[in-house]
Amino acid sequence: MATRYVRVRAPEGTIYYGILQLNRAVQVLDAPPWHQGQPIDLELPPESYELLAPCAPSKVVAIGKNYAAHAAEMESAVPKEPLMFLKPSSAITSHGSPILYPAKSQRVDYEGELALVIGERCTDCTPEEAASKIWGYTIANDVTARDLQRASLGPWSQAKGFDSFCPLGPWMVRELTTGATVQTFLNDAETPVQCASIDQMVYRPDALVAYISQTMTLLPGDVVLTGTPEGVGPVQVGDRIRIEIEGIGCLENRVMARQSNPATVLPSDITAIQFPPPEA
Repeated sequence: MATRYVRVRAPEGTIYYGILQLNRAVQVLDAPPWHQGQPIDLELPPESYELLAPCAPSKVVAIGKNYAAHAAEMESAVPKEPLMFLKPSSAITSHGSPILYPAKSQRVDYEGELALVIGERCTDCTPEEAASKIWGYTIANDVTARDLQRASLGPWSQAKGFDSFCPLGPWMVRELTTGATVQTFLNDAETPVQCASIDQMVYRPDALVAYISQTMTLLPGDVVLTGTPEGVGPVQVGDRIRIEIEGIGCLENRVMARQSNPATVLPSDITAIQFPPPEA
C-alpha cells in the first residue's frame, strides 16, 4: 500500500502533517511533506484527531472539459488549449464534511476528479520540468451549481466557488499508475455514475501544470484539478457522493442544505448603494 500523507487537527487544536499508519494512528511530521518533513517523536492515536483536507493551498486551479466524452455531454468541443479557472481556497472541505447546497441554486452537480499537489515553486515550466514539480495526488469533487454556470456569461467563480464546493482527500499519495480509474458513486448504488481512466485526459498532468505556470506561479501545496469524466449529474440534499481513484482511496461527502442569511445582499441592493463624492 502506498504511503498515505494526511493533515490533521490534534485535540489541543494544533494542525499537523503526518503519515497515516495501518492502525489509523498518525505519525506526525515536522514540516509539510513537500518540504522534506521528517517524523518526530509524536504519534496521534486513532480517533484522537480530526482529519482535514490533505493540504491548505494558496489557490486551486481547475481545468474544464479535459475528457472528450465530458465535453460532448456538455454539448461543446474539446478546448484547443486547457480551459483554466480558479476555485477559492474557502471552497475546500474535507472527507466526511458536508457539501452545502446553496439556496440560490436549483441544480448542483458532482464532478469527480484527480487532483495534483504541487511540491515546488513552478513558473514558466516546460512539461518536462513540470512533471518534477508534481509532488503527489489526491481526490477532488469539483462541485458546481450548474444552473448558475449556464446562466453566466463570464467566469464561473460563483457557480464553482461556494463554501464546501471543493472536497479534497482523504489523503495524498506520491505515485499513481497512468491507467488509474476514476469512479463516482451516488448513495448505495453499485454502478458508478462516472467511470474513466485518467489516461483518457486530453491534456496530461505535466502539460496542465506547465500551461498554468505560463500564467501564474504555482506554489508548494497548491492544487490542480485535472477535469472530470463523462457522467456528471445533479445531487439532492441528503445524497452521499463517493469518489474512488485506484491507488489513492475514497473521498465521501454528504449533501446538506446551506442555511441562508436573511441579510444577504442582492444585486438590486448593490446598485442602490450611494457612495460619497471623492475628496477634492
